[in-house]
Amino acid sequence: MKAIVQDKYGSPDTVLQLREIDKPVIGDDEVLVRVRAASVHPDVWHAVTGRPYVLRLMGAGVFRPKDSVPGTDVAGLVESVGTDVTRFEPGDEVFGETRTEHQWRNGGAFAEFVSIPQDALALKPRGITFEQAASVPTSGLIALSNLHGGGRIQPGQSVLINGAGGGVGTIAVQLAKAYGARVTGVDCTEKLEMIRSLGADQVIDYTREDFTQRGERYDLIFDVASNLSLSDCKRALVPTGTYVLIGHDHYGAAAGRIFGSFPRFFKLMALSPFVCQLPKPSFSMPSKKEVMAVLAEFLEAGKLTPVIDRTYPLKEVPEAIRYLQGGGAVGKIIITP
Repeated sequence: MKAIVQDKYGSPDTVLQLREIDKPVIGDDEVLVRVRAASVHPDVWHAVTGRPYVLRLMGAGVFRPKDSVPGTDVAGLVESVGTDVTRFEPGDEVFGETRTEHQWRNGGAFAEFVSIPQDALALKPRGITFEQAASVPTSGLIALSNLHGGGRIQPGQSVLINGAGGGVGTIAVQLAKAYGARVTGVDCTEKLEMIRSLGADQVIDYTREDFTQRGERYDLIFDVASNLSLSDCKRALVPTGTYVLIGHDHYGAAAGRIFGSFPRFFKLMALSPFVCQLPKPSFSMPSKKEVMAVLAEFLEAGKLTPVIDRTYPLKEVPEAIRYLQGGGAVGKIIITP
């Protein structure tokens, strides 16, 4: 099969190559999926470049990638199933992440075929394309766990999403509306109309206005762009409000090569017992099976409509990652074999 392969860490333009390799062999609990679409997201950049370096110690491989084919989000057709698979059969249309664990590492999606544990997949809802389905898993997991994890968002609350026009932000806007919140989306001028079309009650152009100086107060600020300070956000939160950071480090530009955004996370975790606006630390996360079931339900009900910016063929994965790094993508970037 054809696949994008990397033998070492580095710039996507230099370490990624299109090659012919063997099809993956599935395990007893795995499904072989013929890839119809995959998506590009910031975690792909981290896994390909090996930055920050600490991520290499978290499963990716210290000196070179343990897994040579990048990509984790996928949608496609079930080709065959392992002997212990009970949830799917050949011919099913599925989507999901390629791994059940939460790690920054290559997942094999940028290929014509990929083997996936059955619990990382869900049936693709009718009425959405493979490209739309492939855009959802990782961004949907981030948005869902941060917005609704621990019951943070409640009907009638006022929620501000900073960075509402990107892959995570477009999903977060729609999920917040589905949970009954009043949503304000913050992003650049070019993305505001799209954000409004997703159901945002209000949009703010950060190039023209600082929302923390407006005098409005929010129950939840979801900092997808990760460029806000806690002190500034306190001015824009109600006394019982919450500030949630996802830690986007803008492809190394906003954090160090060794530890990336982890020092900022640890600082906020240390402050959380003393600052009511910070969520209490939690190391428990919903399983991929649970997350995929919820996201599939929202897609099926029409409460979540994925936004696709551009689609690239498999051979142009480096160009797709370069476009992602530019920060101008409206929604998600898709790869098709």
